[in-house]
Amino acid sequence: MTNLAYTSPPLSLYIHIPWCVKKCPYCDFNSHGLRAAMPEREYIAALLADLDADLADFGEAVHGREIISVFFGGGTPSLFAPDSIAAILDGVSARLPFARDCEITLETNPGTVEHGRFDGYLKAGVNRISFGVQSFDDEKLRALGRIHSSNEAESAVKLAQDAGYANINLDLMYALPNQDLGGALADIERAIAIAPKHLSHYQLTLEPGTPFAKRPPPLPGHDAAWDMQEACQARLADAGYAQYEVSAYAQPERRCRHNLNYWAFGDYLGIGAGAHGKISGPSGIRRRWKTRSPVAYLQNARTPQRIGGDETVTAEQLPFEFMLNALRLNDGVAMDLFPAHTGLSAEVIAASLHEARAKGWLTDDAEHLQATPLGRRFLNDLIEVFLPVEPEPPCLKPSAPPALTAANPSSW
Repeated sequence: MTNLAYTSPPLSLYIHIPWCVKKCPYCDFNSHGLRAAMPEREYIAALLADLDADLADFGEAVHGREIISVFFGGGTPSLFAPDSIAAILDGVSARLPFARDCEITLETNPGTVEHGRFDGYLKAGVNRISFGVQSFDDEKLRALGRIHSSNEAESAVKLAQDAGYANINLDLMYALPNQDLGGALADIERAIAIAPKHLSHYQLTLEPGTPFAKRPPPLPGHDAAWDMQEACQARLADAGYAQYEVSAYAQPERRCRHNLNYWAFGDYLGIGAGAHGKISGPSGIRRRWKTRSPVAYLQNARTPQRIGGDETVTAEQLPFEFMLNALRLNDGVAMDLFPAHTGLSAEVIAASLHEARAKGWLTDDAEHLQATPLGRRFLNDLIEVFLPVEPEPPCLKPSAPPALTAANPSSW
């Protein structure tokens, strides 16, 4: 397998705030319902200590690189006061340079914001707000375990707009319990009416280990869910929201820069309980994730025990890892991004590219990697083409079998 020199991709920062007012029954994220007051001060100190340790560990791989985007995810980051978010951003910017046009996103639950809060977040440096609305149907919101109503969602978005936020995302779900096509489209109409710049629209799925997986609600079938996806996609396109990724739609110039960096196989530091990171360097591409328990994270933020796992992505895994992200983008990526961001020659994926194109899943463009409409329909199958090839088991010549004895159990 031919290895080339790495080209450092753009660098982002993910910051995980693990607490929620209440954990939703469909959620498998690392989030924890509040049972007592949040340790905001202690957690801020732990985040910055975690970042210091990562910067020391990764060394030259991150030294001097600009942060192009910051994303506060959760959990519900808007449970932290604006002053706390400002303290985190000030601490990060004292350690790493921010790009002049750095995109800084804060996820929020419409049930956790109040008048004046968005002014504070804007002053702190947050320039993009993402609302976890999920639905504008109050019955569906109750079924999902959400703590807000549809009217509260609309009011929260208006508060952010009045505070001066022009870059707003709404998260919406479809194929909800007992939802029909009309209900899914009604949610889209309510969203369009309040004019966010970006919409994330994704299907409710039953994730292992969640209450919904243990006691499944009545969900629409596969064909009904597909009809919802197609109809909502068409309506969003009519309203000026172009689909640029499997579940992401944006008005012109409002694509999420942070997520685009993920999908283009960029680098990102991850700090906070359960946060994941990926860093490219001379020794290869490393993935690191932090311990999931907020209590354990707080106790160990200044020690190696804050790390839940750390591994170098092997050359055999890299094609799949790259395609898992890049082929989610409707426009795909330039072919030369593969060697630039993996350090591998394009020759290593030649056979897989030939197979995918022969099946009609990839366009016939040697300079570009892009799924066809058929490939997007069967995206999982397309991506699996780039999985590492399992080695063939050794071929054994037919001969007299060895004696099956207790001393030689492997002879079975």
